[in-house]
Amino acid sequence: MNKFVSLSHSLFLRLSLAVFAAVSLAACSGSDNGPSSSAETNTNSNLSNPNPVVHRLEFPRLKGGQSLVVTHYDKGEVNYSVEWDSVRRSARWSAYEMYSSNRETHTSRYYPDGNDPQYPTDPDLHCSTAWTVSNDPFYRSNYDHGHLCPSADRLNSFTSNYQTFYLTNMMPQVKGFNAGVWANMEKWVRSQIHIGSRDTLYVVKGGTIDDPSQIKSDKVHGMIIPEYYFMALLMKNSTGYKAMGFKIEHKVSSDSNLAKYVVNIDTLEKFTGIDFFCNLPDAIENHVESLPLENVLRAWGFN
Repeated sequence: MNKFVSLSHSLFLRLSLAVFAAVSLAACSGSDNGPSSSAETNTNSNLSNPNPVVHRLEFPRLKGGQSLVVTHYDKGEVNYSVEWDSVRRSARWSAYEMYSSNRETHTSRYYPDGNDPQYPTDPDLHCSTAWTVSNDPFYRSNYDHGHLCPSADRLNSFTSNYQTFYLTNMMPQVKGFNAGVWANMEKWVRSQIHIGSRDTLYVVKGGTIDDPSQIKSDKVHGMIIPEYYFMALLMKNSTGYKAMGFKIEHKVSSDSNLAKYVVNIDTLEKFTGIDFFCNLPDAIENHVESLPLENVLRAWGFN
């Protein structure tokens, strides 16, 4: 079921309870996870927005203006969300959750039958603001359709996997990047959540489209080509929260030494201008996003 974000009153209550429980997790204040404070103060959240789905923990602070949020659902569950800039005609980010049940494999990568498109038009965006099958700018552009929410992260059902192929979930990537270091990062992210895990991983992925100095000089078929790509990760586990980012130049690379691309979230926010994980209480957000790099690397197993 795909629709612009509207949830029943009962689902809203469940989400509210889930967020309350999540932000009440405690951790030792001296650890690399979040602090033990359960204070609810939040000065930068999306909670004033009447759309309850944007209150979820994976959501960055919304850009507003000409940017739209589209959320795709499978059997009433949120699959992933996109912030789409209707002027730039580009995704700014896709955000989603990873947990035990959506890491299960019940389908394979989507391939079309007959004349169905490999990269369908997003049914929830008006064609005047989005790319469509008939004007797909990726074809003959020398750029891959670069997934933000990857197909391999959504093998739990046919519908969830199919939705990852919507053109709104794509950004242009050179092949040696998309199939190289970016794929290595995606694989590493998947390794953080396994079937049977009680943890939840909140994921945001995107490319730089706002700052002209972070965009390649020429558009291709009307597409903005990011100079950099990024991932922002927030893990909720039994001891609290931990967070990290990847920031990487968009160029051919098959690098598997990923530690060199790790940054803390504060650094990633300053670079991208995006306020990640804004729905966390301020005390937790400020702690996990500002940890020194060496603490971040240790918390995520890089050293």
